[in-house]
Amino acid sequence: MSAPPDILCIGAVLWDVIGRATRHMSLGNDVPGRITRVPGGVAMNIAMTLRRFGLTPALLTAIGQDAEGDELIAACDRMGMDTRHVYRSLDLPTDRYMAVEGANGLIAAIADAHSLEAAGARILTPLTDGPLGSAAAPYPGIVALDGNLTEVLLGEIAQNPAFAAADLRIAPASPGKAERLLPFLTAPRATLYVNLEEAGLICAERFADAETAARALQKRGAARILVTDSANPAAAADPSGLITATPPQVMVTRVTGAGDTFMAAHIAAERDGATGAAALDRALQAAAAHISGGAAG
Repeated sequence: MSAPPDILCIGAVLWDVIGRATRHMSLGNDVPGRITRVPGGVAMNIAMTLRRFGLTPALLTAIGQDAEGDELIAACDRMGMDTRHVYRSLDLPTDRYMAVEGANGLIAAIADAHSLEAAGARILTPLTDGPLGSAAAPYPGIVALDGNLTEVLLGEIAQNPAFAAADLRIAPASPGKAERLLPFLTAPRATLYVNLEEAGLICAERFADAETAARALQKRGAARILVTDSANPAAAADPSGLITATPPQVMVTRVTGAGDTFMAAHIAAERDGATGAAALDRALQAAAAHISGGAAG
């Protein structure tokens, strides 16, 4: 692969181990279901959706030089992703994520992204001092950034001149990591993709709906924000105003990766020229297709 990528996806690329049951679950339940292992992680989920929309993403991440890492790189290559710039560590194992889902949604999850965190700024070298860009020649395209990076590294990215020309699209890896996005809250070229809980954590308050959350983030200096709230109306805000839209009502068969699919579909829609309500609607449609077990795109 020699053509330049359409977008950079920076963050977690790992194996998702997901257990799904078709019945409602609560703490301590032991029920029949299906267990799968598939490529995942925020950056990977975004990249997979971008591929379904015909875009070629390049991955900037850490993947071990172990058997699981070799399998993961091969899977990425088969899907048409650019893996030339992946940091392959000799001493760090390939990361993993494990989740249990029931008919009532996500029951519990553990993200083991310690290798990504340990690799730190080494995953950014192709962009900060390499073939993709540098401080003297900043990368001018779209960068999808996930909150699995450490708070220190995210803070450095927010100030790094190598990112000064980039169209930054940023999402937390989970509500527990939402506050890591604070360095980007007032960044003029950043778009934040958060759910209602994550918006509340960033603002240190609770919100009744996505519209209220988006307005609060605007008051705190955010240039562009998209806030989702499960099956309730989502909101998108930028200097031109604020819009809301209600997601399609679908049967929920999976939830892991829904937010990443929403973000990727919105990016793809805007890259195709869609704006405002049209881009938001396409993102909600893609997320609904993902949740119901269909394909986005």
